[in-house]
Amino acid sequence: MIRWDMRGHGRSETPDDSSCFSQDLTVADMAALLDHLGVERAIIAGHSLGGFMTLRFQATYPDRVIGLILQGTGPGFRNAEAREKWNDNARARADKIETGGHAVLSGGAEVGESHQGSAKGLANAARGMLTHVDAKVIDNLSNIDVPTIIIVGANDANFIGAGEYMNKKVKDTMHFVIADAGHGCNVEQPEQVNNALAEFFEKF
Repeated sequence: MIRWDMRGHGRSETPDDSSCFSQDLTVADMAALLDHLGVERAIIAGHSLGGFMTLRFQATYPDRVIGLILQGTGPGFRNAEAREKWNDNARARADKIETGGHAVLSGGAEVGESHQGSAKGLANAARGMLTHVDAKVIDNLSNIDVPTIIIVGANDANFIGAGEYMNKKVKDTMHFVIADAGHGCNVEQPEQVNNALAEFFEKF
């Protein structure tokens, strides 16, 4: 298993230049990491923003993906108005983090388990990576032809509908709604999530 931190997150570097943060640069980082480690194809996994980047990686490099693990994530928006509403929230979140620092981070149980560096880096990541620029991911869902597992907490109101939508659009899916859990369902209910993943891995 290869774990990595996106730009501005965890132990990865935080460039001062805000133009160094984008979805396409993140996907390029993923490909570069696999190249560096000599990994041609892999199961790609992600939670929340990481799940969206997992989908964007698959849309960009489909031949490098043998499976997808998506937890608490969505495919973005086809409607420009809905996309801009999301982006307004992402920018507001970035401003809040930049002003208030780590203390204002919101999310689920996963936030307390995470290790973050610069608040400025997280703010830049929210502006450049959390904001959506097109419908590439959502338009690609029907083209995904590898086993995919969709995991979402039963109390994760922001992503329950997104999980159901992706389950209908992607050809080969397993869909698990984790009881008594929110956005960080793997932290809140690790046994349920691990059992779901074990079932998924039997496909390989």
